[in-house]
Amino acid sequence: MSQEKIHIDSLLQLCLKGNPSAQLEIYDRYYKSMYNVSNRIVKDSAIAEDVMQESFLSAFTKLNTFKGEVSFGAWLKRIVINNSIQEYRKQRKRQEVDIENVLYKVEDQNGYILDTEQENPKAKKVLETMKLLNDNYRIALTLHLIEGYDYEEISDIMHISNANCRTIMSRAKSSLREKLNSVL
Repeated sequence: MSQEKIHIDSLLQLCLKGNPSAQLEIYDRYYKSMYNVSNRIVKDSAIAEDVMQESFLSAFTKLNTFKGEVSFGAWLKRIVINNSIQEYRKQRKRQEVDIENVLYKVEDQNGYILDTEQENPKAKKVLETMKLLNDNYRIALTLHLIEGYDYEEISDIMHISNANCRTIMSRAKSSLREKLNSVL
């Protein structure tokens, strides 16, 4: 077992006992990547910040339900994604969705934000073009291509059937390809 896994496990045990410094250390370790996950879905930095904060509170409150079947980071990311989608749907319902283009941020596995323009201009163009897709397509592609979820997980997250998920993914990829061809 890796040192980091052992360290996270001991931090989680301290969090279960209500240790605020352990909670702060976990927060410091994960907040950047969780913020980026939320921001890609809700497309508003202030709302993403709120969703991320609420997600951490929820995770610490429900920490006793964490079974350890997946890593803590994956469990936390699932909470953030679910809360982000829920908040995004609320925004759409109230028709307060920010139309302003918000640049996507891509992060590496360590949670560091990559400068996509310098790292890979093609990746930047794909991310910018993804913003032009309809909401279901954009969210599905973000979950699959950026967050790494498989179709079954995406269908659970989006509350749709596996068949519908496959259809949405196929149409989303086709739409993205079409839009990329028209801008290139």
